Amino acid sequence: MKKIILLTLLLTSIAYNGFGQNTISGLVKDTFGQPIPVTSIKLLNANDKGTFTNFNGEFELKTPAVTGEIEISSLGYLTKIIAFNTSTNNLNITLESSTVGLDEVVVFASRAIDRKTPVAYSTVKQEEIEQKLGNQEFVEILKSTPGVYTTRAGGGFGDGEITMRGFNSENVAVVINGVPVNAAKDGRVFWSNWSGIGNVTASTQTQRGLGASKLAVPSIGGTINIITQSTEAKQGGRFEYGIGNDGYQKYGLKLSTGLLDNGFAVTAYADKITGQGYVDGTSFEAMSYFTSISKKLNDQHKLSFFVTGAPQNHGQRFDMLTIQQFRESDRGRKTNKNWGYRNGQEYSLSSNFFHKPIASLNHYWKIDESSKLSTSIYYSKGDGGVNFEEGPDSGDLDKAEYRFGDEYSPVNLDQVVSQNKTNAESTIYIQSRTNDHTWAGGLTSYNLEINKELDFTAGADFRYTKVSSGKEMLDLLGGEYIIDLDGNVNNPNNVVTVGEKYDFYSTAFNTTYGGFAQVEYDYDQITAFVAANISNTVYAREDHFAKLDGDPNQKTDDINFVGYGAKGGINYRIDGYHNVFFNTGYFERAPFFSSVWPTNDNDQTNTNAENQKIFSLELGYGLRTDKFAANVNIYRTAWNDRTETRSRSLPDNGGVVFANILGVNALHQGVEFDFEYRPLETLTLKGALSLGDWTWQDDVTAILTDESNNVIDEINILISDLPVGRSAQTSLALGAEYKITKNTSIFADFNYYDRFYADFDPSNRNSEGVDPWKVPSYSLVDLSLQHKFKIGVLDAKLMARMYNAFDTEYITRADDIDGTAANARVYYGVGRTFSVSSVINF
Repeated sequence: MKKIILLTLLLTSIAYNGFGQNTISGLVKDTFGQPIPVTSIKLLNANDKGTFTNFNGEFELKTPAVTGEIEISSLGYLTKIIAFNTSTNNLNITLESSTVGLDEVVVFASRAIDRKTPVAYSTVKQEEIEQKLGNQEFVEILKSTPGVYTTRAGGGFGDGEITMRGFNSENVAVVINGVPVNAAKDGRVFWSNWSGIGNVTASTQTQRGLGASKLAVPSIGGTINIITQSTEAKQGGRFEYGIGNDGYQKYGLKLSTGLLDNGFAVTAYADKITGQGYVDGTSFEAMSYFTSISKKLNDQHKLSFFVTGAPQNHGQRFDMLTIQQFRESDRGRKTNKNWGYRNGQEYSLSSNFFHKPIASLNHYWKIDESSKLSTSIYYSKGDGGVNFEEGPDSGDLDKAEYRFGDEYSPVNLDQVVSQNKTNAESTIYIQSRTNDHTWAGGLTSYNLEINKELDFTAGADFRYTKVSSGKEMLDLLGGEYIIDLDGNVNNPNNVVTVGEKYDFYSTAFNTTYGGFAQVEYDYDQITAFVAANISNTVYAREDHFAKLDGDPNQKTDDINFVGYGAKGGINYRIDGYHNVFFNTGYFERAPFFSSVWPTNDNDQTNTNAENQKIFSLELGYGLRTDKFAANVNIYRTAWNDRTETRSRSLPDNGGVVFANILGVNALHQGVEFDFEYRPLETLTLKGALSLGDWTWQDDVTAILTDESNNVIDEINILISDLPVGRSAQTSLALGAEYKITKNTSIFADFNYYDRFYADFDPSNRNSEGVDPWKVPSYSLVDLSLQHKFKIGVLDAKLMARMYNAFDTEYITRADDIDGTAANARVYYGVGRTFSVSSVINF
């Protein structure tokens, strides 16, 4: 009888636990309908029992309780508490951003949405940025992204570079809150101008290939879409402090008013960073600041304003050396020939300084339930430049007699000062290549929901840029003056003193305006879009020194280039796990400013410069399960008529002639794969593989003629099947995050690079059968730790990071000379470095 009673109790217990469980299920998404993975779903008053959403934002939670409350929380979103009962299932939960005005910014930024937007993309969110950044360059947080290669170049603060699918920075668009920041003259992005952007970034999305951007002037390689932190909805702040190798220190403070009763909210942030730099002679001092103000006028109108800037000054390593030279130097990979000592203080012969703040005002107007208008206006005014030595005797600085030791030792600037004082006229001095920028522009986008399946978007963008560039005397190094004989025709034989411009001074004007339109279809399992754009780029040049005041050609006439493009894509959600997408597009882009005046002579305007022509195809597949997510992309981008010019000096001072060279084409194609796997709630594994096949195409022959069509020269460019350089065509990334406890996590990242060829200018490739030098493959390992804890009632966090943990010696940048390792000019990457930082939230 006793055994029967025990068996009955056991069966009753099993029945209670098996059939008495209440199941709570649902989907968590943001205000744009994007699923939010890894969202915490926690039962309140149940000893923190809970779960997380999967890659599709879905969750399922079992509990014996018939009623209660669940807490839904995710970083960057307002926490929500929902009551449940026995009938609670298939919840559709929308989390609102924890920042005011962020949704409006995202409208301009053209963010891709998972399993909906038919483009290849990767997103790095704020928590991962904060964990990885430390004292790295901002671009380095993207190094595990498929198709991306990053480098610190010479190793100075803010000197980072990034390529995407083999395209250099001038062909990769960078937008901050939807505002384009590529330089108007040559398309490049100088990250030293934005060295503090990582400290105020909420998320960064890299869209490879055509991307989702609606800007009238698209990019070739892809788009880096940076969304800054916006105005916090809650009152509070944070203090952070960090230290690192080579004297690195950082202090930062953030304050937020929260959303006030009058609809205003303000968030402000500032930090200061100093250090000596890993490379010799690259000390730096920088700060960054950020202010965001939001105002909800009423249910139809919202305003948001932000301003950010990062003034900095840092020493640089300008000279690339041969491998043998680095080996000869006692300082090894830290060797830098561009610095020395003056009066016992470190003095950089090559340095960079800049401050380029940008401000934007956004207006969001909900016209009615089916239409809205978003408008942004922005302005940037900045100045800065690059400093380095110059003068008739500056070449002597390579000699040991001017250095504290051998030719790789620091320069003895006191000896230079003494020499110049004796001569009065300086023969070695420091000049500054200055650039004063003024940007102003606007974006507007109108969206109409035609019906539940069709959306129509149309808009326009405008950008005006004025860049004044010249040479300015920074330091005469003990001398009193130099003589500028003919640099300025308005002031010949000028006696130049500190602060004066000399040699050259000109202003570039660039106005770009255009429009775009897009129709998007979303019904059941299919999302598709068709888009078109048209733009006009207007260039003009004013030469303040090479032309006399009053010369009608001191400022040129406007030169116009019309560009246009069209793209389309389709995404098919096969089921809840699988999706495939395809996109294609063709566009023509205006040549860069330097191709219109290749000789920097207003009398030689290249009105026949050709648009660059780009055609792209891409096919992708995505998989999402509860624990595993993966993407595969195959792409092919044909870049035709890359802007190339060639000039020749005619004999007997006959001037200079030039020619446009058409047919310099490149083909970038490849396969990309990335995955994320969560076998345990405490373990996350990530990986990415990129296999590129980037080559220059056919050889090109061009004829150089003068104004009378007399043949001056025949130009042969021998580039057929040569690999594209400056970026690793094979890359592999593996990463792991393991939660040791609820509050402590460790991270490991492995990156491998191969088929990395030295960079070269294709228009200068005149020898047949000479491939660029192949840089040795290399791999790097980064390790980090994060621990969250309490200081009283305050949340705090400690982060420790070690980069290049095994102190690998590797070449991160190489310029080809003759296809050999012996003559290639290189930069070595940094060795083992570290940083430790703490954050206190209040």
